[in-house]
Amino acid sequence: MKKSFVFMAVLLSGVSLIKAQNLELWYNRPATEWVEALPIGNGRLGAMIFGGVADDRIQFNEETLWSGGPRDYNRKGAYQYLDPIRTLLFAGKQREAEDLAGREFLGLKSAEGNRAAWVAKIKAILKQKNNPSIAAYNDRNWKAIYVPNYDGWEKEGLGELDGAVWFRTSFELPADWKGNPLELDLNKIAEQDITFVNGVKVGAQDNGDARIYKVPASVLKTGKNSIAILVLNTAGKGGILGYKDKGKAIGIYPVGKPGSKLPLDGQWKYWVQSDKVPQVGEYQARYQPFGDLHFYFDVDTASVTEYRRTLSLADAALTTSYKSRGITFKRTYIASVPDQVIAVNLAADKAGAISFQTALSSPHRNFVLKRIDPHTVALHVQVKDGALFGESYVRVATKNGTVTVKDNRLVVTGADEATVWITAATNYRNYKDVSGRPAALCKAVLQQLGQKSFGSVLRDHIKEYQQYFNTLSVDFFNPSAPAANVQRPTDQRLAHFSRSGDPEFIALYLQYGRYLLISSSRPGTYPANLQGIWNDLLSPPWGSKYTTNINAEMNYWPAELLGLSPLHSAFFKMTQEVAASGAETAREYYRAPGWVLHHNTDLWRGTAAINASNHGIWVTGGAWFCEHLWERYLFTKDEVFLRDTAYPLMKGAALFFNSFLVKDPVSGYLISTPSNSPEQGGLVAGPTMDHQIIRALFKNTIEASKILNKDAAFRNELEEKYPRIAPNKIGRYGQLQEWMQDVDDTTNKHRHVSHLWGVYPGNEINWETTPDLMKAARQSLIYRGDAATGWSLGWKINLWARFKDGNHTYKLIQMLLSPAGSGAGSYPNLFDAHPPFQIDGNFGGAAGIGEMLLQSHTSFIDILPALPDALPGGRISGIHARGGLVLDIKWENKQLTALSIKAIANGKASLRYNGTVLPFTFKKGKTYKIAPDFKSVETL
Repeated sequence: MKKSFVFMAVLLSGVSLIKAQNLELWYNRPATEWVEALPIGNGRLGAMIFGGVADDRIQFNEETLWSGGPRDYNRKGAYQYLDPIRTLLFAGKQREAEDLAGREFLGLKSAEGNRAAWVAKIKAILKQKNNPSIAAYNDRNWKAIYVPNYDGWEKEGLGELDGAVWFRTSFELPADWKGNPLELDLNKIAEQDITFVNGVKVGAQDNGDARIYKVPASVLKTGKNSIAILVLNTAGKGGILGYKDKGKAIGIYPVGKPGSKLPLDGQWKYWVQSDKVPQVGEYQARYQPFGDLHFYFDVDTASVTEYRRTLSLADAALTTSYKSRGITFKRTYIASVPDQVIAVNLAADKAGAISFQTALSSPHRNFVLKRIDPHTVALHVQVKDGALFGESYVRVATKNGTVTVKDNRLVVTGADEATVWITAATNYRNYKDVSGRPAALCKAVLQQLGQKSFGSVLRDHIKEYQQYFNTLSVDFFNPSAPAANVQRPTDQRLAHFSRSGDPEFIALYLQYGRYLLISSSRPGTYPANLQGIWNDLLSPPWGSKYTTNINAEMNYWPAELLGLSPLHSAFFKMTQEVAASGAETAREYYRAPGWVLHHNTDLWRGTAAINASNHGIWVTGGAWFCEHLWERYLFTKDEVFLRDTAYPLMKGAALFFNSFLVKDPVSGYLISTPSNSPEQGGLVAGPTMDHQIIRALFKNTIEASKILNKDAAFRNELEEKYPRIAPNKIGRYGQLQEWMQDVDDTTNKHRHVSHLWGVYPGNEINWETTPDLMKAARQSLIYRGDAATGWSLGWKINLWARFKDGNHTYKLIQMLLSPAGSGAGSYPNLFDAHPPFQIDGNFGGAAGIGEMLLQSHTSFIDILPALPDALPGGRISGIHARGGLVLDIKWENKQLTALSIKAIANGKASLRYNGTVLPFTFKKGKTYKIAPDFKSVETL
């Protein structure tokens, strides 16, 4: 047994070169919250590991478990309203245009039930003499719940509850408040409430506004006063939410004197009047959690020492280890691609020391557990009002000891070692087909796994993972930074980073971003969504969908630059699917050929506009997707990919805009309308961002047509229209205008910086060819300010790198790598905080760190173009440049000391460093050494 335990430790150490990079997130305590747990994933299956000693929770997901089902998202004949909407916008009647578009130009919601009838039925209880609103009502048998919770009652144990719930509490009226009216401050309630004090209704709302209700003095009495609230919620998080800022309490106080507030936070009584609600229509679906697996151990936690929870980025293995009563215990968790399982290995350095039981459950109501065989239990889940269901099989294998199944729990006693295999699948086959057989898929996985040992599965897992991860290594060092930083647990490093420097932490963050992309987006899977592949909520923020006006694209900014090109294929798979569904949207809304994608999509590939006309009608999501196709070609020079995958999609998007663009009656330019500048300013004619994206699409499609020598006639049409698209304009404040009109507000601090797309991720605005526009774009970003949500910081980091201001870039990295409280930053597990969690900031931040070291978006390949003073020394090996080049760069004292380049294609380039330009011709498969003084090239 000891040999096996040591062998695992050696195997997990990985390659010595990678180990030297300090590629670990580690903690000296278990996770108590989801954003403290650590993620593992194989692109299809994802899990969050808590690492508890007595209770170890594994919350897991499967990428295709979503709400909703196959349906038509498009409003038939909506194109009839296109010209009227444009006419209103050209006439300056924005409000009227938005109202018309909101009625006639948005997509279709899913089926809806009769909410009014349900509400009337619930309210009928108030006609009863002894109803829960009255002061004397006997709530002795009601259960207790903590109120408030801004994340909803779902976080307080009422998982997947939609319905009508009564809440009751009481307060003692202070003597000096007697005879005075009070204000009851509940802030947010989701979604409808009727609120009573001593049986008298004091307020009711059915909106997202704050609840501050006046309580007349006549309602109050000396001593105990009751508060009763009926909350009706039909979708999403429900309950008394209170304040997002946990430092603010709900409470009651004399009118106009909130400083005298008597807090009401705490244990309330509750009773579920009804959990049967009418179906709620949704524009798009929500990504869903699958289940939870708990491991329960009979351990005296007071005896535990040397606890350590570690995520190794080198081999994508997570370990929890500790000592108890002289025995060292170790658990190892992986998500394997070759074997399509989440695996948990439990070992100890004493024979017979492994004993535990498992409990499998799900936040989906009415989940079903069953025993499959003496070593296997299964979980069945059904998404509420949805087409999808899932199966998860959990099997345990042991060395010695006994295994039994008791009450659908696996019970292991006295084993030397145990491995738990977790499988999961759904009936989803594609966005039109839900005929899959998930139980058969789970059985097949376990059958194929057979009697393989954990060591064998681990070896195959590491080999498959490292083919992606080991393509890039990076180290930063600063002699003035305290060396002790690396000895701190990761959450402590995060807390100290902005003060201590810690350059290695930045390198770790870059590699963590690569780890997260590998874990949530393998070839053959679906792309990383708003939370990657990790989600524990039935109603996650923004549905954990694909927001295509920045967030979905930002997820893939690191792919080509940071050596993860194969992972981009998941994004391209989605692009092909939305192109197919977007062709119908183009016909029904614009009478246009080609395809279009608005600002969101989901598993079912809805492409119509959603939510509201003032931000949902944005037409360039598909064109932005095409930028990724072209970038893949630029980085790899893969003409087969260009011919078979990229160009057909790019041409389809260009066909749409060739038809969609309309002449502006004022300027005479071709403009995009109706659209908006995400996500502000409302519905407009001619947002700058649209024109930048459309120009890039036309330019790239023209170039691809020339390379492939096809579609000359269509190419000529694009070449004729390209210069007629409304150009970028500099406004009266020296800023880059966000709209056709010079209406930018210099005090606007909005998180979106949409009109700077042409700087990054686009390239038409740059120091070489458009310096005046570059200055204007920089001025716009200065006006917008540094403060931002997490993903917006990720975007601004890349922008400041493109401005070649390394120190300002570093300042924003410090902001991103700061503890998240009520604002942006990073959670203890380094997940990006919008807040709440969105993974795009992780990916945007990683890409931005790479942009400081290498840029290739102009006619030059710039070496160390935005190196900050805080990173005077370092190396990066495996970073990619457009043109088909892979670079290894070293520097000391902010000076280049070594540069080697491997060519994966034939071509020519102009290398540039510190103003010195070196022409460079290269051949595929060759490696070149560049002299640090940039005067010579040596073929190796």
